[in-house]
Amino acid sequence: MTLIDRFHRPLGSLRLSVTDRCNMRCGYCMPNENYAWLPRASILTFEELDRLAGIFAVLGAGKVRLTGGEPLLRHDLARLVRLLAARSAIDDLALTTNGILLGEQLGPLVDAGLRRVTISLDTLVPERLKAFARSDRHGAVLDGIDAALRSPLRSVKLNSVVIRGYNDDEVLDLLAFASERRLELRYIEYMDVGGATGWQANAVVPRAEILERVAARFGPVEALDDRGVAPAERFRLKDGTTFGIIASTTAPFCGSCDRSRVTADGTWFLCLYADHGIDLRAALRAGATDEAVAELVTRHWTNRIDRGAEDRAAMTGRGALYPIEGLRADPRREMHTRGG
Repeated sequence: MTLIDRFHRPLGSLRLSVTDRCNMRCGYCMPNENYAWLPRASILTFEELDRLAGIFAVLGAGKVRLTGGEPLLRHDLARLVRLLAARSAIDDLALTTNGILLGEQLGPLVDAGLRRVTISLDTLVPERLKAFARSDRHGAVLDGIDAALRSPLRSVKLNSVVIRGYNDDEVLDLLAFASERRLELRYIEYMDVGGATGWQANAVVPRAEILERVAARFGPVEALDDRGVAPAERFRLKDGTTFGIIASTTAPFCGSCDRSRVTADGTWFLCLYADHGIDLRAALRAGATDEAVAELVTRHWTNRIDRGAEDRAAMTGRGALYPIEGLRADPRREMHTRGG
């Protein structure tokens, strides 16, 4: 069974956040000093997360990605991976991480059934990471990447958010770094969501500029016609290097978006830009059956009309989605809570 929304988009993938905590403070996600964390008692247990993922998978969302915050901060995450990997309806189980704790935790995660990992790497300069993300663990991130490369993981990718004035001078170096290690890099345009309270349009390095820079350095860039419903457009260089660009800001892909996300406290968002979500935790803890939760998901998805990135792109005088006081009013608006 696959659910279809009002714009004929299937429910195909689920981003499942396991914690809102993070060990970085990246400027595009959580740049402020103080945060309204989700109450501990509201955080879903592994059994509740597994149950929700199973319900979504039966409805068509067979692709599950574990996110945070930083998901590796959730104690004994391998136990959740093992639960999810045992579900036949989940055919793709992945993890997005900043890599700091990956080296020490990867073995148990792979043994439990994890098959794909995406690691965030925005800069190759340790001092920049310390200034921008308030972390001096750059070496640990690189160690995590090396550990992933040595592992039997089916896929290891890198994500780099490109921001003018921060790391846009590393666009080519990051691609070279990935190419040398036979990793696929995905550039991500700077987005005006959640904690990006300082977002400005002139800080966005658009897809077209990235392609122009890459071609000037590495030669002709071939577009690959294999995107499907994936967020990244993929490209190939003449030496076989492949890379992707997620151009949510300048070239939104709302028309094919099959993703939704559940926060660590069980709030379901049908769009990254959505102002409000649906409380699934209340249904779970009130004793609702799987069928009743599935009916709730079905009702909301089949009525889904969200095209948040397109709506934002059409705005004049576009600025950050939320001012700081707007985030304080509802911590579920934060990117580190929604899982990116």
